[in-house]
Formats: sequence, structure tokens, C-alpha cells
Amino acid sequence: MAPTSFRLVVRREEDYVIPIDWIHALLGGGLIGLAASLMMWGAGRIAGISGIFGGLLSPSAGDIAWRVAFVGGLLASGLAATLAFPAAIASPEGRSVVEVGIAGLLVGFGVRLGSGCTSGHGVCGLSRFSRRSLVATLMFIATGVLTVTVLRVLGAP
Repeated sequence: MAPTSFRLVVRREEDYVIPIDWIHALLGGGLIGLAASLMMWGAGRIAGISGIFGGLLSPSAGDIAWRVAFVGGLLASGLAATLAFPAAIASPEGRSVVEVGIAGLLVGFGVRLGSGCTSGHGVCGLSRFSRRSLVATLMFIATGVLTVTVLRVLGAP
């Protein structure tokens, strides 16, 4: 039996548009995962930023060049992104250089205390099924949730 009528539904283009922030996060996450995989497959090393940078502070013979290249690449890509898309790079509005410096030192302390950073544990450690990285990543998330909750209760923006 053939249909006797049909209804044509016309949708606007906006109905199909995915918010661009979500796409940027997806692409960024994919690139981080790809870079970590290439580092593991190509060099046999884990792409944990704190470990790579920490190795520059207490270097071993023959282990410096690749670390300098890696950290230099991070700095160069940040500079390139800032020059290409200045509005996309957030500046610490309303924060002094001293406050930002103290925050950086606290992050560095936390990285040492947690035996690694989010890139080492959250990206590389979880992909290797490391229990220690699972616990560390859950603690990162729980601490972030707790911090935001406390700050909102205290009335912080």
C-alpha cells in the first residue's frame, strides 16, 4: 500500500551545528592522545610532562637533547598559538604575577607529591591500565570538584 501523503520537514542549519568549544576539546584531546602514542611507539617513552621537565633539572648523560626538544616544542607551540589566535589564549585577568607564580609553585608541588601530572597519569597511565594512575586521576578530579564547590559556597566567581 502506497502512502497517501507525506510531510516534508525543513530544518534550519543551526539545528545541526555542534558547539565549537566541544569540537576544539575533541580535537585537542585527540592530538594529545596521538602525541602520547607516537612518543610511546617512536621513542619508547611516556609523555608525562613533569617527568620530562624534571629530567632537565637532574639530567643524565645522553638524555638531555630529546627533553630539550620536547619542552622547546611545547613552548614554541604555545607561542605560535598565542600569535595566531590571541583571543583563544586566556590571560589571568585580575591576578597579579605573584599570585600566578604562587599557583604555579603549588601545581609543581602537587605534581611531585602525586608522582606525576595529569598528562602522565590521566593520558599515559590510564592507557597502560596503571592502578596508581587511576587513583591519581580520580584524586585530581575529586580535588577539582571539591575546590570548585568550596569556592562557590564562599561566593567566588
